[in-house]
Amino acid sequence: MVDKYNSTADTPYLTKDAKAVGAGGPDVIEVVDVGEEIQLGDQLDEVNVEIIEDGSAIVGEQEEMVAESFTSNLAEILDDDLQGEISSDLLEQFENDKSTRSDWELAYRNGLDLLGFKYTERTRPFRGASSVTHPMLAQAVTQFQAMAYVELLPSDGPVRTQVVGATSTEMQQAAERVKEYMNYEIVHVMEDYNPEMDQLLFHLPLAGSAFKKVYYDTSMGRATAKFVQADDVVINYGASDIDSCGRLTQIVSMSFNDVRKQQVSGFYKDIEISPTSTPSNHDNGLQENG
Repeated sequence: MVDKYNSTADTPYLTKDAKAVGAGGPDVIEVVDVGEEIQLGDQLDEVNVEIIEDGSAIVGEQEEMVAESFTSNLAEILDDDLQGEISSDLLEQFENDKSTRSDWELAYRNGLDLLGFKYTERTRPFRGASSVTHPMLAQAVTQFQAMAYVELLPSDGPVRTQVVGATSTEMQQAAERVKEYMNYEIVHVMEDYNPEMDQLLFHLPLAGSAFKKVYYDTSMGRATAKFVQADDVVINYGASDIDSCGRLTQIVSMSFNDVRKQQVSGFYKDIEISPTSTPSNHDNGLQENG
């Protein structure tokens, strides 16, 4: 006798025609083919299988990995869509930070007019009226600049060293070597240090804040220290200090030639750019084609 086994039932062992299988049951079971047959041979042939030296295998298509290192340019690695998304988010956050300091920007611009360096032709109370501005603010700024310059930039260099804690003759000598070398770099190698510091000390009493950016310039092949004006550093006005602020943005104005140098050196991604028709406040701006 042959018993039938319905394999399509949700619980085959509870169907009416199900019979016991195993000890005490029939010796032969008839299997009824139900459903659609699937051919797996062709699909298996299309699967890409790569055997590795250790005996393991990698199944499926393998994405080509881009060689990257810690100093790699992320603009050449990230997908274009992802770059566009990041750019849009950053620009929106930058505009939000900039809007928080609009009152300060207005007061700063109006304060520069009080220096008396700009001639304006007045029509009120009558045309040709005197537009003389008292030079008291300009005198205070230049006096602060002169006194601070002497203190911060002495003739032998601005670097001073001090050994903190337990000291010895060897440590004192090492500190002296550090001082001499750093003063040599600032005075003789970093030729732009003094003029940039001079500008910083002039703008500091006017804006209330000033910044210096020290970094290694690949185009010059040496360290450089650039003065950054307060209106070119954008921080949310509610931040208490730079270390704890959520975001710090520097507005960098560069000439077309400087940007091209950075592209050749690999610092910037090599894309097609062209000079803008209207220069920015500090220098010529740039505009990306496309």
